[in-house]
Amino acid sequence: MRISPHTSVPALAVVLAGPAASAPLAAVPGLTAVTGVKVGHHTLTERPTGCTVILTEAGAVAGVDVRGGAPGTRETDLLDPVNMVQKVHAIVLAGGSAFGLDSASGVMRYLEEKGIGFDALVAKVPIVPAAILFDLGVGGNPKIRPTAECGYAAARAATDGPVAEGNVGAGAGATIGKLGGPARSMKGGVGSAAIVLPNGLVVAALVAVNAVGDIIDPATGRVVAGVRNADGQGLADARILVRSGALGRRDPDPDRKKPGADAAPRPGENTTIGVVATNAVLTKAEATKVAQMAHDGYARAISPVHTPGDGDTIFALATGTLVGEANASLVGALAAEVMADAIVRAATQATGLPGIPAARDLPK
Repeated sequence: MRISPHTSVPALAVVLAGPAASAPLAAVPGLTAVTGVKVGHHTLTERPTGCTVILTEAGAVAGVDVRGGAPGTRETDLLDPVNMVQKVHAIVLAGGSAFGLDSASGVMRYLEEKGIGFDALVAKVPIVPAAILFDLGVGGNPKIRPTAECGYAAARAATDGPVAEGNVGAGAGATIGKLGGPARSMKGGVGSAAIVLPNGLVVAALVAVNAVGDIIDPATGRVVAGVRNADGQGLADARILVRSGALGRRDPDPDRKKPGADAAPRPGENTTIGVVATNAVLTKAEATKVAQMAHDGYARAISPVHTPGDGDTIFALATGTLVGEANASLVGALAAEVMADAIVRAATQATGLPGIPAARDLPK
């Protein structure tokens, strides 16, 4: 069963098919449906940007897969299965381009104060990988971006309650549908979702969607949000634009002196960053494979995706609280499903900014 942060309890009062599912499932709140995971956001008010912190204070086995051609990351080499450290204590997703990586330093300070980290004998060193998205062109002064203090505040605010979605944290300045230039884009944001199986296996996702492409609901094939028509009314459908050759056009204004409807996106400006988590027991190699498989969710719900100008990254976390042998193939398949769900929610839960409408602003 797919469960989002705002799924009502009555909607969950169902009996799943099969002999192992004779009782209804309890409500679960997105990524925090996984025991041992907390989520906190810090959103700056001076300009829409911020950071999102996923805490695993007891430690979680982690993997990562970076697919975009313009990533901004920290500590991803450490997650290679051949490297020593086995568990992470937090993941940070942030706006602010590469400047936003400073947020992870604040999370490290928060965890160190709590005595949490890899035991290096002379100190506990918190392991905090991070990834960023480019939102410097949205909403004002680009020198306003997440700092270490923002990371600290997000970590301090982290809870295991329902995950806030939309224009919060790393998704505050996120936009989507930039294939036709910034003047035809729409608002992205943070989305989260979870799938729970009758045997207790939980696979969940959280994602900050700042994509160049459209957001597509895999269940219907319908464009939810993305590139608007040149007149700003209705959706152009990026799949049609790509087939027309629009993706390969030269930017008529590479210095962005005259942002316009025909300006093409430039490298580094479009990124979707996310986390999948499970309560299953996984090795680092298995967690890495789950992160790889979760990118199928990106491909199902974003078109186009993984371009040279994207920094698309997915982290995978395994808290290992579910008793029994894990099936990494099943976890990976569910990770792709739930990531696609979270991406759609990121678009549908976002709120428009001046000149940048959201999916909820489209005519019904």
